[in-house]
Order: sequence, then structure tokens, then C-alpha cells
Amino acid sequence: MTGLLFIWVEGGSDARFFEAVLKPLFRQFYRRVEIRAYANLKRVKFQQILQGIEAMEGDYIVVADIDEEPCVTAKKFYVRQRIHSLDDARIRVVIREIESWYLAGLDRQSADNLSLPDLEKTDNVTKEMFAALMPEKFTSRIDFMMEILKLYSLETAMQKNDSIRYFVHKHRLAPTGQQTAERSNL
Repeated sequence: MTGLLFIWVEGGSDARFFEAVLKPLFRQFYRRVEIRAYANLKRVKFQQILQGIEAMEGDYIVVADIDEEPCVTAKKFYVRQRIHSLDDARIRVVIREIESWYLAGLDRQSADNLSLPDLEKTDNVTKEMFAALMPEKFTSRIDFMMEILKLYSLETAMQKNDSIRYFVHKHRLAPTGQQTAERSNL
């Protein structure tokens, strides 16, 4: 087990997802795992932070949604334009957006419980599609996401979304049996 891992994500929705679903799995390899958002950091400040992590012999990855980029390579190039010293090996790309990872973790029963369709694949889900699917009973996008996380199955997500499956396998986080997010992290 090594020391410290920072997972840098774009914003709050990403941070909530990583805290609830993936951070507990990374703890098998790291004594301490920190989830941080970088979207509002100035470029120079972010580069200094990453250099500081390296100086401490810590580890980090930077996660970004593919958004409108045509492929993972193009998105990594875009991210490196913002963070010049960043190595491709430290960048992970969510396809299409983090909302696709949220919806991927709902099996048929969980989707029914939330009055959602049971989506077979979620790779192309966008923020707009996610918002359109949100049932009227939820007054807040955050509340909706939190309810999804309470019912989340990583095993189901890996069947419904190729990029989360890649991420999990890349970091050797594959669940044994049904994985449900820890409610204490919500």
C-alpha cells in the first residue's frame, strides 16, 4: 500500500461520484485518497499543486469529461494545453460526461424506484439528457444524484458504460460481487 493519491475532477458532480463510488475502492491501494475539483483553479496554481504532490512522492490522476472532443486523444491534448507538465498517463477521460456514469449504475429495479427508464447503455448520455430524465419529484439535480448513488451498483455500471469499465479495469478496482456505494460517504 502506497501513501497518497489525489484524484482531480472537474467539479462537484464528479467529486460526489468519486467520493461515493470509487474512493472506497482506491483505499485498497492507498493509505489516503483525496478527491479535489480543479475547474475553478487557475492554470499556474494547478500546475504548482501537481508539482507539490510529485515532490511529496504522492500520486495523482486528472479526470475530464470528453464533452465535445471527437476522441480520447483529442481530449487529452486539450487537457495538456491547460496543464502543460501533465503526462497522458495521468489523464482519464469520462465518455461522454459524468452523468453517464451515474445512470450506468442503476439496474432495472433501481431505475424503476426512481421512475427512470432502464437504459441498456449510457455511453452517450449528456448533461442535457440527464436533466431531461430527472423525475419531477426531485427539486434539485444534486438530490437526484444523491438518490442514484444510494442505489448504485458498480457491477451494473461496468456492463452499461464502456468508459467506467475501462477506468475500473485500468486501476484494478473491479468489484467482487455487487458493489453498492457506502452511504456514509454520501
